[in-house]
Amino acid sequence: MGTVEERDRLVESQRPTSEVARPRRGWAPFSSLAHSEKWAGYLFISPWAIGFLVFTAGPMLASLYLSFTEYDVLRPMEFIGWENYQELLEDTRLRQSLINSFYYTALHVPLATILALALAQLLAGVSGRMAHFFRTVFYVPSVTPGVAVGALFLWILNPHIGLLNRGLEALGIPGPGWTTDPVWIKPGIVIMSLWSLGGTVVIYYAALQNVPRSLYEASRIDGASSWQQFRHITLPMISGAIFFTLIVNTIASLQLFTEVYTMYFGQMRSGTASTAALFYVIYLFRQAFEFFNMGYASAMAWVLFVIIMILTAIQLRLSKRWVYYEGGN
Repeated sequence: MGTVEERDRLVESQRPTSEVARPRRGWAPFSSLAHSEKWAGYLFISPWAIGFLVFTAGPMLASLYLSFTEYDVLRPMEFIGWENYQELLEDTRLRQSLINSFYYTALHVPLATILALALAQLLAGVSGRMAHFFRTVFYVPSVTPGVAVGALFLWILNPHIGLLNRGLEALGIPGPGWTTDPVWIKPGIVIMSLWSLGGTVVIYYAALQNVPRSLYEASRIDGASSWQQFRHITLPMISGAIFFTLIVNTIASLQLFTEVYTMYFGQMRSGTASTAALFYVIYLFRQAFEFFNMGYASAMAWVLFVIIMILTAIQLRLSKRWVYYEGGN
């Protein structure tokens, strides 16, 4: 008889292969559970996925194809290649609408950011039930329908009977033609748009609540003034919220439509006033639904999409220099 090791090797060699290669027991239930959880996840996200494909991705691809066609709804579409985009380069009214949109955005976004931050700072100093009251007061205008806002400010900005010019006259200041003078039309629209910055105020207020109080206490011990605290503590700590609102407000400003259309194009007004208030999306809407140039309007939409993507990419790139995150830049 051989040694113990030799007997063990002999027994092992005579064992059936299926018994040696048999998988471990106990893993199958876990695998089945993971499989069922995976399909449950797919089931839960399916409503969003279907909605995205049907109402977002599908229309975007359709509009991309339409931008290379001539289509007026009444007749079959005709593929014309890049002609719509070439026509965009020669359209003077399109250039004017784009200039108007950029001008408005350059005025609205900084003013809305500064004013919303100032109001949020005031809210942060209010406590108790009054804080809930003022948060509601500041936010309610942002959910007011755009048509109602446009109609309201068409009266407020009226150069003859408007509430704003009446108030300026009471101070001895002659009010400008907010709705008639091309120079003052866009500033008047900016004033109107500041009516609905409540959403930005609430975002800044929430960001201010997350700033650690210990930072302010330590800075006061070091002799920092209120302005130094605001500049070196408040702004860096809420820079992420400011960056978010800058992107959102820039995109919204370039897509301004309802209020301005109600004020200047709802009754098909014409002349210098409507030219000064001709924003890009309004011109796009008129091309599509007044002149039925669906292919041309689709090309305009994709140009606006590219412009927004470029501006957003620039903002993302610049944010690395000034946006602070607690986990590191």
